[in-house]
Amino acid sequence: MDRAFASKQKGVLMLMMNEEFLKACRKEENSFVPVWYMRQAGRSQPEYRKLKEKYSLFDITHRPELCAQVTKLPVDQHGVDAAILYKDIMSPVPALGVNVEIKSGVGPVIDAPVRTMEDVEKLGMIKPQKDVPYVLETIQLLRQQLDVPLITFAGAPFTIASYMIEGGPSRDYHHTKAFMYSDPEAWFLLMDKLGDMTIAYAKAQIASGAQAFQIFDSWVGALNAEDFRHYIKPVMNRIFSELRTEGVPLILYGTGARHLLQDWNDLPIDVIGLDWRTSPREAREMGVTKALQGNLDPSILLAPWKVIEEKAMQILNEGMEEPGFIFNVGKGIFPQVQVETLQRLTAFIHEYSSKKLG
Repeated sequence: MDRAFASKQKGVLMLMMNEEFLKACRKEENSFVPVWYMRQAGRSQPEYRKLKEKYSLFDITHRPELCAQVTKLPVDQHGVDAAILYKDIMSPVPALGVNVEIKSGVGPVIDAPVRTMEDVEKLGMIKPQKDVPYVLETIQLLRQQLDVPLITFAGAPFTIASYMIEGGPSRDYHHTKAFMYSDPEAWFLLMDKLGDMTIAYAKAQIASGAQAFQIFDSWVGALNAEDFRHYIKPVMNRIFSELRTEGVPLILYGTGARHLLQDWNDLPIDVIGLDWRTSPREAREMGVTKALQGNLDPSILLAPWKVIEEKAMQILNEGMEEPGFIFNVGKGIFPQVQVETLQRLTAFIHEYSSKKLG
């Protein structure tokens, strides 16, 4: 299936954008179900692993041409319907005065965690053109190179705060929750500062050419619904309300957040990303009215093709029950997944859905 169409203007061959992803975000009718994969740019690609022998994540993201190459590779290789910018959710955090190191096999590590009101008050403000010009330059480069929409992203305040307070990845978020409960004044100030950072960072990316924006609240599922409504929902509502005027689809994704879906549905967003625990049909039965994105368990990608096909077909059948569905994995692609598997899955999604929708 063609992903883009060629046309001539004044004798110059030009590529027309494949807008199936954007149409799905807006809940418009699709010719086929669009697909992209979280972490599609990176770990599962041999070409990327070869680059990582020479360059760190920091090196790649600070070299716009190289970062654009990594971002575009899965579009060319897998035939997906959207690109997502290669970078880390912690990229803007150093601008606040927080030293972050991305340790291989561990993730973001912060040697001086934020634990007090004084720590929060010391946090600065981001100036995207000065602090992350390489991100904006990469977006501008990609808009010249891609024939599919470019998604960019940020981490949500709770998820970013959890790294800042814990000092790195956590399984239980004890320090984060203790800080939230014991010093709500400092917590809400931190949410305000991270909300400001997210808004400024997102607006700069959109101004540079991002065509959709996803916020990853990866760890917010660690909170119960009541705490989410009190401690987190106000800042999320402010972020999305501010970004609403930018005119691009807004996506929210998190893991283990089934109990928060109805609250997410209240937010001024376009798309809710589902993890592998909640199917499209279940989400809609819970009253979710937004466009949906998800939700194949990436572990299934190591199973025989027959199993992958059956699971993908089930997700597609449920997703296509209403307009506004984007196929994705319910968590990021991991290194053991074969390129050939993703190529075959992408082709199957396009072919099967086009027949059903046609």
